[in-house]
Amino acid sequence: MKKQVLLYLILLLTTAKIQSQERINSNGKIPILAWYSIPASETTVERYQEMKDAGITHSLSFFANVTDLQKALDVAAKVGVKLIVNCHELKTDPEKTVRLVMNHPATAGYHLIDEPGIGLYKELGDWGRRIQAVDSKHFCYVNLFPNFADSITQLGTKDYRKYVSECARQIPLQFLSFDYYPVLKDRLSKTWYENLEQFSSEAKKANKPFWAFALTTNYDDGHLTPQTLAAMRLQVYSNLAYGAQGIQYFTYWSATSVNAPSTEDQRGAPITADGKRSVVYDRVKQMSEEIRNLSGVFLGAKMLWVRHSAKGMIPAGTIRLTSLPDPVKVLDSNGAPILVSLLENGDFNYLVVVNKDFLNSINFTFFGDDTVKKVLKDGTMVPASTYEPSLELDPGDAAIYQFPKSKSH
Repeated sequence: MKKQVLLYLILLLTTAKIQSQERINSNGKIPILAWYSIPASETTVERYQEMKDAGITHSLSFFANVTDLQKALDVAAKVGVKLIVNCHELKTDPEKTVRLVMNHPATAGYHLIDEPGIGLYKELGDWGRRIQAVDSKHFCYVNLFPNFADSITQLGTKDYRKYVSECARQIPLQFLSFDYYPVLKDRLSKTWYENLEQFSSEAKKANKPFWAFALTTNYDDGHLTPQTLAAMRLQVYSNLAYGAQGIQYFTYWSATSVNAPSTEDQRGAPITADGKRSVVYDRVKQMSEEIRNLSGVFLGAKMLWVRHSAKGMIPAGTIRLTSLPDPVKVLDSNGAPILVSLLENGDFNYLVVVNKDFLNSINFTFFGDDTVKKVLKDGTMVPASTYEPSLELDPGDAAIYQFPKSKSH
């Protein structure tokens, strides 16, 4: 009897400790979209559950017809995944197609086009308004080029900011989206952070959130094969630090099997061309869990500023870190390249520190006042003073700190 009482007391104390552990509050989860998702020939509950188990909340596949689309919607609904609608009939008869799927529980929105030039915006705007006239509850979706795209053959303008702002002005979109795959085998692309500066700024001017990408496959010999967790973290946490409200994986299924452009040599996706999991599947699953646990930091957050710090030059178009929020007394990366973002979410500010080196860990020093808490990967928090001031940050990883919102913001 005494043993039973003792075990019961231990259980009570353990439960109380777990329940008392402080967590960040979240009103939802960051959307996670899989591009080139499950092909029509693989539409089964098992495949969609497998995708959901990897943390995917939204799926984009390119269906040949509305029949295949409707089958996928029915299956996706059974496991709780949303689809961005794409099929031939959405273009040829948008009103009829939208009426067929608008009330389906798995419908998230409507995909119009990937990487249009500015000359297509009027046509896309007309198409989007036809869709929205029937269904204004679900979003229209367009994904834009990165800033290194050719101004003549791709963007249709020499002014990248105009390319983004005109998209927001002419097409009825609930959010903006662009792709950039900056992590090469031994370095980062030079214009990636400038692109994030440009895109986040134009999205803010348009009063629209934006979604951004992380590469989870490969399409040339310049990128990593397979994609590492460090590379994914660097892309995801940099995007979120700039205020992104959705993360997109390119791709989920090996795109050679789902009608990808023949010029792209897709390999190393989470699901291979023959339908088997690669090592990237498990990395995507871990990355998605981190995003989900940290949604309370990033979902609905207002990006106040982003700064960069390094021993030498910082990326073009970015601003060097010269000051810190009052509660943060010391932040020193010892010359290592870092990104530092200040976000506002509810009653709190969040300082996000990203290690921009995806190949090596860095050592940094952090010291804050008694109001500063460290946000852990599972979404729980502890006083920052729980940790020693000198810390190691893994390749591409982020350290996140919370403190009460400044009255000056």
